[in-house]
Amino acid sequence: MKRKLTIALVAHDHRKADMVEWVVFNADFLSKHHLVCTGTTGTLVRDALYEKGVCPDFTIMNSGPMGGDAEIAAMVVRKEIDLAVFLIDDLNPQPHEADIMMLLRQCRVHNVPIACNRYSADLMITSNLWDDDDYTPSPPRYEKFDRESLNL
Repeated sequence: MKRKLTIALVAHDHRKADMVEWVVFNADFLSKHHLVCTGTTGTLVRDALYEKGVCPDFTIMNSGPMGGDAEIAAMVVRKEIDLAVFLIDDLNPQPHEADIMMLLRQCRVHNVPIACNRYSADLMITSNLWDDDDYTPSPPRYEKFDRESLNL
C-alpha cells in the first residue's frame, strides 16, 4: 500500500483478546500506518506489536468509558480517521453505550469504513481501493428517494 492510513482500533473488554490476535496477525500491514486506540486496547496492542519488534506510529486516547470513543468520533468528524476497527462486545451491557453509538454513527455519517468483526477488518485492510487513484467513494446521500435523481 502506497498510502499511510490513520486506523482507529477500539475493543471492549471481552473482545480485547480478539483485537490483540488480529493486530499481531496483521502486524506487517499495521506497522506502515498510524494507529489511534482507546486506552487499555492501545496499551495491549502496542505491547503486543513491540514484542514482535514492530513499532508503528501510535496515539493512545482515554479509555472508552472515560471519553476515548468520543475522542475518536471527533477525529472521524474532522476527517482524521481513514478506517476504524471496533470489536464490540454485543453480549454484555456497556456503561458508555451512548458513546459507542455516537462513534458508529459518526463513521456512517462521515463515510468512514468501520469493521466490527475480524473478517470485515481483514477484507477492508486488503482492499485495493486504498491505492486506486481513480476511486473516490460516493458520499452518503441523505435525501428522499427519487427514481429520477439516480440518473440510471
